[in-house]
Amino acid sequence: MKPEPVFEAPWHAQVFALTVHLNEAGHFEWGVWAERFGAMLKQHGLDKELNGGEDYFTAWLETLEGFLVEIGMAAPADVLALRDAWEAAYLSTPHGDPVKLADA
Repeated sequence: MKPEPVFEAPWHAQVFALTVHLNEAGHFEWGVWAERFGAMLKQHGLDKELNGGEDYFTAWLETLEGFLVEIGMAAPADVLALRDAWEAAYLSTPHGDPVKLADA
């Protein structure tokens, strides 16, 4: 029997792995990250019950983006530009094909 995937989507695993890598590289303490993520989950959960999939990792990504700006690892304009580039790439990619940024 084939085990079920741990993550619903590849980007969930990627954003999780990136966060763990940044923590292990010493860019922030896990407890500080967890506080911010917990606050974001609470904020997202005010309107609906979170299911632990897409909504959970959307909150995870929003937390990471904001946290990287807060600790000076990313400029707010760069975060927005990258988010916009990914959205444009996602919307223009045929269903089932991998999403790639134009410059990648």
